[in-house]
Amino acid sequence: MIPIRLHEIRKSFVLGQRRIEALRGVDLTIDAPGFHAIMGRSGSGKSTLLHVMAALDSPDSGTAEVAGQPVHRMNERELTRFRRRTIGIVFQQFNLVPTLTALENAALPGVLDGRPAKAAQSRAGELLERLGLSARLHHRPDALSGGEQQRVAIARALHFDPPVVFADEPTGSLDSRSSGELWSLLRALSAERRTTLVIVTHEATAAAHCERVHLLRDGVIADTFEVRGMHASDLAARAEHAAG
Repeated sequence: MIPIRLHEIRKSFVLGQRRIEALRGVDLTIDAPGFHAIMGRSGSGKSTLLHVMAALDSPDSGTAEVAGQPVHRMNERELTRFRRRTIGIVFQQFNLVPTLTALENAALPGVLDGRPAKAAQSRAGELLERLGLSARLHHRPDALSGGEQQRVAIARALHFDPPVVFADEPTGSLDSRSSGELWSLLRALSAERRTTLVIVTHEATAAAHCERVHLLRDGVIADTFEVRGMHASDLAARAEHAAG
C-alpha cells in the first residue's frame, strides 16, 4: 500500500471578486511508512493540501490516493467513513468536545461508527493509558493541560489504528517541555505501528523531528529532502531558499 500518492492536485477558492489558486498541480508520493513534514510560508497552500489529503475537502482536479484509497472519487458518505476508520487527524486546536471527559472524547470515533459505548471506551482507555493519561480519564478538557489535551486528541485519532495520521501544527500551542515529550511519543507510535505520520508546520524545529520534508511554494512542491543529520537552522535556511 502506498500511504499517499497525489497527482496534479489543483484547488482554488473565490474570495470576493478574485479566484485564488491555493494548489496549482501538486505531485507528492510518500511510498513507505515514516515521519514526514509539509512546510511552507503562510499562504503557500499547506492547510489546503492537508484538507485534501485528510479528505476534509475535495480537489478541483487531479487524483488523490491516501492509504491506498482514491479519495478524489468518494462521495460525502464514503469520505466520512474513510476519515473515521482509515486515517487519523490531530487538529491544531485539538477540537475536543468540552462537555465530554477525556475517555469519552477518545471513544467518540467508535461511538459515531456504531460500536457499543463500552467497547469504544475500552479501546479509548487502552490508548489513553499508553499515552500516560490513566489518571485523567474522567477529566473534561478544561481541567487538562495543553499537553494532556493534545494526548487525548492523539488517542482519538488512533482509535481505529489508522495507517496514516495527519497533524496540523501539532506543537504550536505547547511549551518546549510538552513539545519534546510529544515528539518522542509520536516517533515511538510511528515506529511501533508502522504508521505514516504527516505534519503540516511552518516551524523548522518541528520539521527537524521528521525523516523527510516536502516544501510547498505557491501551491506546488518546490523541494523534497531527507532531514537526517540536519539541524533546525540548516533546515530553516533550505526552506527559506526554496520559498524564494
